[in-house]
Amino acid sequence: MNRRHCLTLDLKDDPQLIAEYKMHHRNVWPEITQSHRDAGIENLELYLLGNRMFMILDVSEGFSFDAKAKADRANSRIQEWEELMWQFQKALPQAKPGEKWVLMERIYSLAESVAR
Repeated sequence: MNRRHCLTLDLKDDPQLIAEYKMHHRNVWPEITQSHRDAGIENLELYLLGNRMFMILDVSEGFSFDAKAKADRANSRIQEWEELMWQFQKALPQAKPGEKWVLMERIYSLAESVAR
């Protein structure tokens, strides 16, 4: 199983909303951090260019997107955070209905290329 996953989404193209989104991520709620740890996310990084977001997840062997989604649906505090974040985010054209972050396809790895 791949232990690194990269996902993307767009923010609404509004400098004030983007600034507010960044502010929220300087003060992430402790319940959010705990839910990531409980799910097996060992590290999570967010990057921003303009209004395009990029997320890198490094996860444990037991991590499951389905299990994380199920746990998130059962946690009212996580749902509150997701509703807040949706004010700033917009779905990509490739997203399925209700999907925010879209899993990206890795097409190259220097380490794997060198190992061949």
